[in-house]
Amino acid sequence: MTAHRARGTYDAVVVGAGHNGLVAAAYLARAGRSVLVLERLDHTGGAAVSARPFPGVDARLSRYSYLVSLLPRKIVRDLGLSIRLRARAVSSYTPAERDGRPTGLLVGGGERRTRESFARVTGSEHAYEAWQRFHGMTGRVARRVFPTLTEPLPTRAELRRRIDDEDAWRALFEEPIGVAIEEHFADDLVRGVVLTDALIGTFADAHDPSLKQNRCFLYHVIGGGTGAWDVPVGGMGALTGALAAAARTAGAEIATGHEAVRITTDGRSAEVAYRTADGEGVAAARHVLVNASPHELAALTGDEAPAPAEGAQLKVNMLLTRLPRLRDRAVDPREAFAGTFHVAEGYGQLATAHAEAAAGRPPAVPPAELYCHTLTDPTILGPGPAGRGHHTLTLFGLHTPARLFARDNDAVREELLEATLAQLDAHLAEPLAGCLADDADGRPCIEAKSPLDLERELRLPGGHIFHRDLSWPHTEEGTGRWGVETRHPNVLLCGAGAVRGGGVSGVPGHNAAMAVLEAPDRPAG
Repeated sequence: MTAHRARGTYDAVVVGAGHNGLVAAAYLARAGRSVLVLERLDHTGGAAVSARPFPGVDARLSRYSYLVSLLPRKIVRDLGLSIRLRARAVSSYTPAERDGRPTGLLVGGGERRTRESFARVTGSEHAYEAWQRFHGMTGRVARRVFPTLTEPLPTRAELRRRIDDEDAWRALFEEPIGVAIEEHFADDLVRGVVLTDALIGTFADAHDPSLKQNRCFLYHVIGGGTGAWDVPVGGMGALTGALAAAARTAGAEIATGHEAVRITTDGRSAEVAYRTADGEGVAAARHVLVNASPHELAALTGDEAPAPAEGAQLKVNMLLTRLPRLRDRAVDPREAFAGTFHVAEGYGQLATAHAEAAAGRPPAVPPAELYCHTLTDPTILGPGPAGRGHHTLTLFGLHTPARLFARDNDAVREELLEATLAQLDAHLAEPLAGCLADDADGRPCIEAKSPLDLERELRLPGGHIFHRDLSWPHTEEGTGRWGVETRHPNVLLCGAGAVRGGGVSGVPGHNAAMAVLEAPDRPAG
């Protein structure tokens, strides 16, 4: 725990030292503002941390968040962050069985290889050409939308003019994404691969009229203006470690082991009451930035709580002694697992899994996707595991909403884990269990987290990794200039639940800092 002694009134108190809170603190401190960051845990980073989850094993896994796409280079440059992001060798691999033979769709490794893979799996050149047209469209949208994330919110009309493509606007902003997918693609497997970007952390059908799947899809394809998802070298903890260092170097104070319990404000000045293992205290501030969920913000300010949120993912971390062999011998496991490895994510399978979960039943064929961090960045392994050729494997299960775990979290988690791994095993030439490393106690190196586990450990409401359903990146009623404003003029939301929040981006932290720096007041003396 970092001890803290009140030093009068700060220009800003940041509640929560997750990556967005650290971004906000670094920007404000670099602008000469006095900043205090209060963090209830004994470490910084929030959900973007590295950890050694397996006793006696020298492997630092990105335990919750694990890939980076939405972090603007502007933030990296502005804060002088010493971080490295590394591209994966391939984008994705999706195993399948066609005409009784194991095969798979490989996206990456060069245009020729990808084209040949599409032809082999679908039996036609048309699927690859449709893939190129569709992703050409999303790429154009990405290049025009991504730069707006660190600007004041555009209106819907302004964003539409900026995109300047009525077909793309209709496909992404007005009609359920399932319409566009079905218009572009005929093959069920290809349709499913495209749809998964609309379902990560979002429980929805392809044709959900709310379009929350469209909003999720948009954020998954605009990152960096390209939609690429990169591996943070050294793990996610290296990124948030660099952010904490940038904030401290700029002069921000970071007090871990300090849990904010109440915010009182008159709109011009505020006080944040906190507690520690040793007692209680109060920090005064002109502005308070809350790097927590909208639910937590409401609890701190005494405002009405927002609508309940519900996460819908099963998160699994593993350490392997070796990568498993595939039934599809045309692809090396080192390629297949380097990108996103899709399991049971055909278009029809995704629809069935959603319908089962919506009816309150765990999906019989749970969809999931995996990737191996160490194929791109082996530095997260200590000399022992690295020397023995060990690899990490991260699995993200879809369509497993929190409601399924309410009756018996442990039992349902184990049931879904077993069913999910069985789907993976169906495409392997050997059971995954035989490839798992053992920890110091002789237990297999595998841990699974349900939405309820994430709610308990990280205070994610309903286990929702985005804190609530993602928003459109344009103004709507009550969104304010930057999308971080609350009904209290000097209290801002800088967590994933802000407009243009979600994912490891730093965007809400940047935007909350910009809102403070624009405010017509003077720094505290």
